[in-house]
Amino acid sequence: MKPILLLTVALLATAAAPAPKPASPDARLKAIIDSEYKWRTEQQGPGEDTPAAKGGLPDVGPAAQAARLARWTAVSRQLAAIDPAKLSSKGRIDYLVYKGQIDALLAEQRFRDYEKPLTSDTSFWSDLAGSARDSFVREDQYRAYIKTLRDMPRYFDQNIANMRAGLARGFTPPKVTLTGRDIGVAQVVEAPVEQNLYYTPFQKFPGAIPASVQAELRREGAAAIREAVIPAHAKLLDFLRKEYIPGARTALAATTLPDGKAYYQSKIREYVTRDMTAEQVHAVGVREVAKIRAEMMTVKAEAKFEGDLPAFLTFLRTDPQFYAKTPRELLYHAAWAAKQFDGKAGQYFGHLPRRRFAIVPVPDDLAPFYTGGRGGPGVYLVNTYDLKSRPFYQLTALTLHESAPGHAFQMPLANENKALPPFRRDTYLSAYGEGWALYSEKLGVEMGMYETPYDHFGMLSYQMWRAARLVVDTGIHAMGWTRERAQAFLRDNTALSNHEIETEVDRYIAWPGQALSYYMGELAFLDARARAEKALGPKFNIRAWHDAMLQLGSVPLTVIDQRTDQFIQDGGKGPYPDEER
Repeated sequence: MKPILLLTVALLATAAAPAPKPASPDARLKAIIDSEYKWRTEQQGPGEDTPAAKGGLPDVGPAAQAARLARWTAVSRQLAAIDPAKLSSKGRIDYLVYKGQIDALLAEQRFRDYEKPLTSDTSFWSDLAGSARDSFVREDQYRAYIKTLRDMPRYFDQNIANMRAGLARGFTPPKVTLTGRDIGVAQVVEAPVEQNLYYTPFQKFPGAIPASVQAELRREGAAAIREAVIPAHAKLLDFLRKEYIPGARTALAATTLPDGKAYYQSKIREYVTRDMTAEQVHAVGVREVAKIRAEMMTVKAEAKFEGDLPAFLTFLRTDPQFYAKTPRELLYHAAWAAKQFDGKAGQYFGHLPRRRFAIVPVPDDLAPFYTGGRGGPGVYLVNTYDLKSRPFYQLTALTLHESAPGHAFQMPLANENKALPPFRRDTYLSAYGEGWALYSEKLGVEMGMYETPYDHFGMLSYQMWRAARLVVDTGIHAMGWTRERAQAFLRDNTALSNHEIETEVDRYIAWPGQALSYYMGELAFLDARARAEKALGPKFNIRAWHDAMLQLGSVPLTVIDQRTDQFIQDGGKGPYPDEER
């Protein structure tokens, strides 16, 4: 066939073929999410709950940061071109969750949060140290770990350069929150190789790895620690002690940072996931503190304590009956509280996570500055440092928050929910996650978890602590509060020990906005549940509602409202067929 005829036939065929249908809004959204989320996960480095499993460390240098800014700016524009009203009901939820993630990531890049890769109790180096505490079972995991160790000098150099840039423009945590925070770095520098934290995985191998391979891995691991890990930490320690900590800013408020008012407002939006001002959040805190204080007085009377509230708080902080004598005793009490919940779980939840969790002490290098406990997939960390600051009467509430049904329960449920797309299954929104964990503490009342008035008061003290955060965080960062005023507010209104009050206030100072997520999140769950109970009456099933909330993954607070509306509309039917068992 002649070329001209071939062209004519091709043109006729093209003309006859129907034009491809434009992608639906749901398909467009999915394409944007799938592409960006795959790219995003490749950018991520180690975190508290996400060690560097594949080996190596991320690029945090200037070119990589510019690429992230450009990518998330482009994605934000793509999302703006999609009309949420044209999405399916599932698509609208995906859009809300995903847009919230992109907005927060983009804000962090625009404000150059990477130039401040530390708070008072977390840092890029302490996050990385978590990988040394992982349990490896395969040779390739050890190889990946050694690759990570070898990559430390480059990664530390990039972070130091970022911190130096932040230092030059006054973008650092306040100096008062950094005192002594170099201890973990110093411990790595000073420890002999075979006693070094990073040598931990090489001290014990699974039997499936041949002895000859074990010996090879030990040699390579020791060499990596000696040649890369210790020098990287030594360089960081010198920078922290001679340059960074001495030069850190002295002002406390986030609003005193470069473009500080907008920066703090972005943190409120990130951690509350609602459009609220600092003044509005502060007012909610003042209201809730007053309400909880009245409840405290009622429980104090049940304890038959005749003095006033300050005297009762002093009694709780000083009486030996409320404190463990050994770290193991505190861990045993935590384990007992966790097992008590196990006996009640089926009454309140229809769908339970497959993953179990361990109860372990907070590592020594973090413990002096760490919270009383922290939980996540597979672990409930209990701080056994300074036992006189870890009362039994708050331990049940702490356990419900950090283990089950809180973080070590909710996060695995999200991870295991294959009906959710990965960006909802594997990410964490503080307003939802911390709100759920705080709601779990309060749920302990109806579950019968608080056996004495002291335990009940400890729960209320924890509720007060989180409500007071709304007042303290906004007070420090938007209203000129001093560190001493913030400490006094917690001392007057909670049963927290003085040590915990000091470490907690420093945490709020160094981590603007994060403290707001807890109580604002809990209020969203409590308000939504009350609305469902009122609308459904006897049809309300607590197991079904809990399952509906936990099936969401980690979502903005507005999605809790929307899912509860749907729950009511469905007549109280939850997401799983066996909730009525």
